Amino acid sequence: MAEFALGQIGIRFALKGTASLALRSGVDILSAGTKKFPVDQTAVCPSITDPGVKRDIMSEPTNVSETPAAAPPPKPTLPPKPAAPPKTPAKAGKERRFFLFALFASWAAIAWTALTVSTVGMVLGTVRFLFPNVLSEPPSKVKAGMPDQYEEGKVVDRFKDQNFWVVRYQGIIYALSTTCTHLGCTPNWLEREEKFKCPCHGSGFKITGVNFEGPAPRPLERWGISIGEDGQILVDKSKKFQKEMGQWDNPESYIKA
Repeated sequence: MAEFALGQIGIRFALKGTASLALRSGVDILSAGTKKFPVDQTAVCPSITDPGVKRDIMSEPTNVSETPAAAPPPKPTLPPKPAAPPKTPAKAGKERRFFLFALFASWAAIAWTALTVSTVGMVLGTVRFLFPNVLSEPPSKVKAGMPDQYEEGKVVDRFKDQNFWVVRYQGIIYALSTTCTHLGCTPNWLEREEKFKCPCHGSGFKITGVNFEGPAPRPLERWGISIGEDGQILVDKSKKFQKEMGQWDNPESYIKA
């Protein structure tokens, strides 16, 4: 017990010595600062010299107003950005591709076009062959008027556009074809010379239709002729009569006036 009591006494003295040493060190630091920077303690803090004011100052809060920091200036507003101009299409690339396409495809296009046209022509020709022409031909029988209207030794050419002449000669009436027997031209009747004259190659035919000059190899042909029920002359172009074959003697090739 005596040893324990002595230990406690020693600890207390050690603590007191440490505290007094720290207190002395603080006093020395304060005195040194005061000597180096003298300050009017009364002006700074009257509570240090006046013990009566000390309680009031400690009890009242100190109003220390700090100057607020100046706000930074607002950032200037930037003008709106102009709209981006529209992009121009790349014409050069398209034109180059079009040129290459036209260069390489032109011959192929021509070949395909020619092939298509020829094929279509062949198909149309085949279809056309399956449907032959149906021509509206004029009627083969034509009325040429009454027999007493024709004079002896005269050629009536008002039916020339219908491919025949009506001739009254030596007591008979007959219808001559207007087709030259050389190359198929149409001769003209020359009344003064009393002959049919072909303007193409100079073939000449008498009023009877017999050839006598030029390259025509044979006489003109006759059409069938008769008297109709009404008494008019009826020329039938469906019937043809040739002299070199002896057909002019056929009663259907003429009528008696």
